[in-house]
This record gives sequence, C-alpha cells and structure tokens, in this order.
Amino acid sequence: MPEKTRMLQAGAALDRRAALVWLGTGAASLALTACGAGDAEARSFPVHYSEAEWKRRLTPAQFRILRKAGTERPYSSPLNDEHRAGTFVCAADGHPLFSSRTKYESGTGWPSFWKPLPGAVGTSTDHALGMARTEVHCARCGGHLGHVFGDGPKPTGKRYCMNGAAMKFRPD
Repeated sequence: MPEKTRMLQAGAALDRRAALVWLGTGAASLALTACGAGDAEARSFPVHYSEAEWKRRLTPAQFRILRKAGTERPYSSPLNDEHRAGTFVCAADGHPLFSSRTKYESGTGWPSFWKPLPGAVGTSTDHALGMARTEVHCARCGGHLGHVFGDGPKPTGKRYCMNGAAMKFRPD
C-alpha cells in the first residue's frame, strides 16, 4: 500500500475517533446538565407534603406538571380562554399567582402573563432541554408552573408562559 494511502486511512481513523469523543462528550454534558432541572424541588417551602400526599391531593395531570415539572399540550387548558376579572392561583395550594389584568394572548397555546403578583413566584434555572431556561414555581409550595421568557409585552417585556393545569381561576 502506498505511503499516501496509509496516511489518509490513519487520518480518517483519527477523525472518526475525534468525532466519537466529541459526540460522547456532548451526550455526557447534556445528561449532566439535565440533572440541574427541578432546583425548586431541592429547596424548602412553607407548604410541603410527601409525594404520596401530593398524589392524593392533585389530579394525575396536576401532579405530573406541578411536582414532576411536566408540560401540558398547547391549547389544551380552558384557562387560555379565561377573560374574566380575577386571580389565577396555584392548583396545589391556592396561593395567588397572577392577576387577570396581566394576562395576554401570546399565541403560544399556554396562559401567559406579563407580571406575577408580588412575592407569588420564584424562579430557578432549568437545563432539562439541554439549554438554560428560567423555570417559574409557586413561592409557597415550589410547584412547577412553567417558564418565563424575555419576549413579552411592555411594561415588563416578560412572558410568563404557564401550564393551565398548574393553576385555578378565582373570579372577583
């Protein structure tokens, strides 16, 4: 075999190895990053129950979203079409979260707000999809509500994109 052919084959083997190393490193990085999801669960909140008690108190959909950081299908919540005056509260503990005055149609399929009530929510960094997002949770029980993004309307420029199953509506 000519020297040039041997060199090309050796170079191709190194390129394959380098690609595999990069792929393996990337996969490991994503797996480790995903472990950062649910920072709210690791904290202590004024309202807390065992997992069994949360399961008893919540519907299966509420448990999956509030306690396991799940997401409902877009346009599946009746709260998307809720336009009365009132307050959106945490479905787990009744804690007031958002005023109907801050609700707007974002076109995303989830109830969206430009501002929470004072002291109503907390945030943590969520890496579950391999990128940093700001998770929003109930300040009283730590239940996962959704995420906040910087593409909302004035005056805050925020879009609090919430799961409808994580909330209930209390009319004024």
